[in-house]
Amino acid sequence: MTSITEATTDMSTFETLESEVRSYCRSFPTIFDKARGYKLWDVEGREFIDFFAGAGALNYGHNNPQIKSKLIDYLTNDHVVHSLDMATVAKEKFLQRFQQVILEPRKMNYKVMFPGPTGANSVESALKLARKVTGRQTVISFTKAFHGMTLGALSVTGNSFKRHGAGVPLHHAVSMPYDNYHDDVDSLSLLERYLEDEGSGLDLPAAIILETLQGEGGINVASNTWLQRIEDICRRWDILLIVDDVQVGCGRTGTFFSFEEAGIQPDMICLSKSIGGYGLPFAITLIQPKLDKWAPGEHNGTFRGHNLAFVAATEALTYWETDKLEREILRKGEILQQALNSMTAKHPDTEPEVRGRGLMQGIAFGQEGFAEKVCAAAFERGLIMETSGPDSEVAKVMPPLIIDDEGLNKGLAILEESIQAAKNTR
Repeated sequence: MTSITEATTDMSTFETLESEVRSYCRSFPTIFDKARGYKLWDVEGREFIDFFAGAGALNYGHNNPQIKSKLIDYLTNDHVVHSLDMATVAKEKFLQRFQQVILEPRKMNYKVMFPGPTGANSVESALKLARKVTGRQTVISFTKAFHGMTLGALSVTGNSFKRHGAGVPLHHAVSMPYDNYHDDVDSLSLLERYLEDEGSGLDLPAAIILETLQGEGGINVASNTWLQRIEDICRRWDILLIVDDVQVGCGRTGTFFSFEEAGIQPDMICLSKSIGGYGLPFAITLIQPKLDKWAPGEHNGTFRGHNLAFVAATEALTYWETDKLEREILRKGEILQQALNSMTAKHPDTEPEVRGRGLMQGIAFGQEGFAEKVCAAAFERGLIMETSGPDSEVAKVMPPLIIDDEGLNKGLAILEESIQAAKNTR
């Protein structure tokens, strides 16, 4: 296997001209040129298996040919590309298909809002609307949560490094323990006591926002029981429930929405990343109709209506016309889990713990900096994967959903080799 260290790529342009804020190009120090499916190639022709999938934006793979053909046809026929929130044929088709393929079969009733092209835009819109509708200010979030990099989203994010980047105090949010945050704490009994106690210092919140599986927070999975109890608390206290499905939605855990197995019905749902189908910037906020109290233009933006994303997203929905993809994700998720369990059994000295479900799983290592060494060794061997968790303690496996068994197993073999390589450097 060719090591990337055997040939160099000149990164001087990026080091000289691009801001120091760049991050992924430091983890993957090469210049990428082409991509297809679950593979990428750099300018020197070296092949990489992708266990990163654009941080979850490429569930259907790079340059998906089915979606690409629709985009090419749309562009070559001079259809509208930019339209703010004007009505277009592409938007109409997306709305109709989303209703027919996703909402109606699940007996879900939501209005679709186009808040702007990123997950943070979706979160901001949900927070604003929750406060507008309820007349309250406080929002409850959870330990190790990540909801975005804008001020409202940062206020409900747990990561101290990200929060400090705001440069100003982050107000009107209270963080509570996530499921299994501490063995001796029943997080929801604590939350209920806070709500009941006039002396707790917690004002009745407008909303509770959560991820059913915390990706950036370290692959922490909430149980169905915990999610159901959260919903019950929201209903009893007239609190709105917002589910952030930006990274774990669009099939990442198996079902289209990550919370389907729990049977809950959020008041609002935030979607971005792979809802764009092709890696195109796109986000939507799903709102129960009774909550749709926006005045026209009260939340707007120049890029709410990216018509290329409408086209790509509409075509991507064909994957959900049957349960074939869902069954494949669950099957490959079992392969992934078994492989990770096998790896950790061979390396107990790394203090490993397998976490996650579906095709978002990972290994948390108890030794500081070890996950970063594993991911660096993986890159040298032709595998792209990132760390997650507040201390970058988790080596995260998140391939495109369309990866075949050969690619999945080859990538897992590289990961296992990389764990041993990381141990050899200690």
